[in-house]
Amino acid sequence: MKKLFILFILLIQSCSLLQDNNGIEVTIKNNSKHPITDIQCYTSEKLETLQIPNIEANKTVSKFLSMKKNKQDGNYILEYVDANKKKRIKKEGYYTNGSSLNKWITFSIEKDTILVTYSKPSLIY
Repeated sequence: MKKLFILFILLIQSCSLLQDNNGIEVTIKNNSKHPITDIQCYTSEKLETLQIPNIEANKTVSKFLSMKKNKQDGNYILEYVDANKKKRIKKEGYYTNGSSLNKWITFSIEKDTILVTYSKPSLIY
């Protein structure tokens, strides 16, 4: 029975290794009264980029940012164009050795600021 239990644990661990979950779920909430356009979200290594043409006022978009190719330490960057045609850039967060410490990040775009929240760090190596 003990051998069966150990075999079961090894099987579960090997299945979790096959999943490609190196990345972070990015949510962008446009809490402003105007649409935003030309939205991009990427890491400071800029190996993969999420591109969203526009987000209407009071709408939310979520996408997964893959970090399969990332190898270094860095941060997350959100870029967009506001209603006044001004390009906004927000650098936030931290990842290490190409892996995210968090499962998700949320950028909440307000009238005059960008608020950022994260999931609690998942320190599983």
